[in-house]
Amino acid sequence: MLVNNNTQAVSTVQQLKRPDMDPANAAASALYSGAVQTAQQSVTMPTAQKDLDKANNRIDEAFAKTRVQLQATTAATTATTDVPASGSTSSSARADFTDYMSKSPAERIREQLLKEQGLTEAKVQAMPQEKQDAISKQVADRVKQQQEQQVAAKTTDPQAQTVKETLAAI
Repeated sequence: MLVNNNTQAVSTVQQLKRPDMDPANAAASALYSGAVQTAQQSVTMPTAQKDLDKANNRIDEAFAKTRVQLQATTAATTATTDVPASGSTSSSARADFTDYMSKSPAERIREQLLKEQGLTEAKVQAMPQEKQDAISKQVADRVKQQQEQQVAAKTTDPQAQTVKETLAAI
């Protein structure tokens, strides 16, 4: 059996026993600190907590309203896309976009040219053949010009084109 006769070690062990570590004192201290915290919270926290709860409730309510509106809009959009309505702007915009994207570049250019001149396809069909040919020639010139611009853009800056191709590959 090992016995330590060093008085300094014994006093260190004795100092570790503090008077506030008495179980009765510890329990009273815990109760007191809990009571102080509760008193502080009852004075300051309820108003702040109530304001925070009100703000959270308003946020939740706004999200709920937005969700309901989005669901109603989605349901209405689904109904209008299944059976297109004549007065629906979203379905007509979608149809216009789909029609536009399905056209060839020459058709798009022709439509733009006619729009610039204030003509419609029906008016062009009513024109004499020479004027129709002149419009067709203008369209062909614009298509050619657009193709030349695209080729020029590719050949003038090969490094930029390489960067674009690399980014497109990613």
